[in-house]
Amino acid sequence: MRKVALVSGSSSGIGAATARALAKSGHDLVLTWHSDQQGAEGVAETARASGAKVIVIRTDCGLPENIQHLYAMLDANFGRIDLLVNNAGMVDRPARLEEMSLERITRMFRVNTIGALLVAAQAVRRMAYRHGGKGGVIVNVSSRAAVLGGGGNYVDYAASKGALDTLTKGLADENALEGIRVVGVRPGLIETALHSRGGDPDRAGRLAATVPMQRPGSAEEVAEAIIWLASDAASYVTGTMLDVAGGR
Repeated sequence: MRKVALVSGSSSGIGAATARALAKSGHDLVLTWHSDQQGAEGVAETARASGAKVIVIRTDCGLPENIQHLYAMLDANFGRIDLLVNNAGMVDRPARLEEMSLERITRMFRVNTIGALLVAAQAVRRMAYRHGGKGGVIVNVSSRAAVLGGGGNYVDYAASKGALDTLTKGLADENALEGIRVVGVRPGLIETALHSRGGDPDRAGRLAATVPMQRPGSAEEVAEAIIWLASDAASYVTGTMLDVAGGR
């Protein structure tokens, strides 16, 4: 029987690469998108060619009612969830903290932090032994910015991802006896469309020299780390973060 994975924010970048890899490794998929339906449908088409059953749902993970709808669709189509890749997130234009509006900061935390918390909570309600579940894995996609701080560029983004690191540890501890492993990845300088959405499309190439390996990483390299963390090969790994950052 194929496992069921929910990958939030899967229309491009790390989410898309992870969804394609999961389809190849025997997972059926629930994919979410917010602004790029064409990208999400393209990922779904590729996954179906690998034998996966796939549903695609437009979701703003900053809105609780959207998350409720997402899981209602998951329940109706699959009846269970084995893996959550908690990947949906946003970034904004480079700025110093004193230049950021309350609206920007609130939106950042609503999507990257509160949304991730709510999506994870719904997964636990379906995975945990205490709720009649059969266990599962939650992989939170954080960022090396959570450690480096994002000073002068994205302090709000870095802080919102730092909260994901804390969530990973805390949620892992409280579900260690519920059959749920909770782990995270911290991608570093990765060549994805996220930089363009932040108004700096050349950022990965420009900063490559700051990486000990002297290059940006790829979404596929991050996806491979996620696949391992989600697999039985990582069965004794929980409550920890894996940096995929070329040493940066």
